[in-house]
Amino acid sequence: MTRIAVLQMNSGIDPDENTSMLARAVSDAAEGGAAMLFTPEMSGLLDQDRRRAAQHVVSDDENPTLAAMRAAAREHGIWIALGSLAVSGEGERWANRAFLIDDKGVIAAHYDKMHMFDVELADGESWHESNAYRPGEEVVTAQTPLGTLGLTICYDIRFPALFEALGARGSDVIAIPAAFTRATGRDHWHVLQRARAIEASAYVVAAAQVGEHEDGRKTYGHSLVVDPWGEVLLDMGGEEPGLGFAEIDPARIAEVRGQVPSLANRREIPN
Repeated sequence: MTRIAVLQMNSGIDPDENTSMLARAVSDAAEGGAAMLFTPEMSGLLDQDRRRAAQHVVSDDENPTLAAMRAAAREHGIWIALGSLAVSGEGERWANRAFLIDDKGVIAAHYDKMHMFDVELADGESWHESNAYRPGEEVVTAQTPLGTLGLTICYDIRFPALFEALGARGSDVIAIPAAFTRATGRDHWHVLQRARAIEASAYVVAAAQVGEHEDGRKTYGHSLVVDPWGEVLLDMGGEEPGLGFAEIDPARIAEVRGQVPSLANRREIPN
């Protein structure tokens, strides 16, 4: 069994304040015996005002939040699945990028969100992520103390083909950091998380943003850890930020895959 920590955040528009919260969580997670900390989407900056946010969006090498998390991982000897940061790159659009940092502070992997949140909700909420961000193109897995970790971000959860690819790569745990809206979260969050865990016969760890944010948005929270059978092991609720803990058991993964070997039974579906 390997202990993990899950950070539920209420990130704001000041990266320094967000980074301070992240650094405290790294220390608390390590003190609590966790081998890895999972954080939400847009941990370092949550700001829908693109012009205001632009002053803080820099390259990986220049990003102070990423540098601070690498230093904290090294200091405390803990892995960090940094849910995502907004980073600059080629062209005008940014990347919504997840980082996996090992316990020496080395970036072991990174993943750019593939599916852009371009939606018009019935309650009047309108989001066009593709206006500011470019989609990623690569499926990413990496070896960690938890086994094979698959990386995704938020809206990716609605696209089963990505999770089929992660399952085919033998993912033992899949990270789904998020900043889910309350409207979609209320009806879809739990069922989608459980479905993805069941389909991949893997643990799902979904660190989430929660509450009313400085930029005006409202997020659903309910950071989850779901086991390969679809059982919810941790639900952090929809009200407050905080740090939660759960156990990842490799024997449970083997047990579920032995009972229902859906990954081995999968067949190609003709077009």
